[in-house]
Amino acid sequence: MKPENKSTVKYFIKDDIRLETDFRSTDQNSGIPMPPIEKPVPPDARTIPLPEPEALEIGPIAFKEAIAHRESRRKFTAQPLSLDELSFLLWSTQGVREWRQKNALRTVPSAGNRHALETYLVVFHVTGLEPGIYRYLPSRHQLVLESTPDHLKDRMIDAALNQYFVGSGAVTFIWTTIPYRMEWRYAEASYKVIALDAGHVCQNL
Repeated sequence: MKPENKSTVKYFIKDDIRLETDFRSTDQNSGIPMPPIEKPVPPDARTIPLPEPEALEIGPIAFKEAIAHRESRRKFTAQPLSLDELSFLLWSTQGVREWRQKNALRTVPSAGNRHALETYLVVFHVTGLEPGIYRYLPSRHQLVLESTPDHLKDRMIDAALNQYFVGSGAVTFIWTTIPYRMEWRYAEASYKVIALDAGHVCQNL
């Protein structure tokens, strides 16, 4: 890595940008309306309701046991994921647990409750869902079908720089970001906290 790039990375990690940002001039403080909590859904889009979190029958596991057995995996069985299991994973990582007026309180923390992330799913083997690319709608606890491309597994592996395991599981989660949701409140200081938000989401998966 070039020395100038190292300096940029270190500057980003140290988060000194907060000391240089004039938070009085953000769009929030300028009276500009808050951006929506999720991307819009086309009127003709196909949406799929998910089982409600309250009705899910997911086996109990002690918190200490869950922590003790946490590990990264690169090999997966051919067993499909159930829609209940997928619903629980989505609710755990980006779901809405409570509404307070226009503010959605999620199951994961986010700086200023801004939640700049969007959740996409590349579905390979989920009971009740055809293979394809979906987007999670946290406000409705639904999925919207984005596309059903051919050769989905090969294209997913290629997009992940030939990491084969991303195409061998039942579903692969992809998080993208809408930076303006965070910029609206934090301006130039947004970008580190967006990365921190992504880390919080992964911890819940």
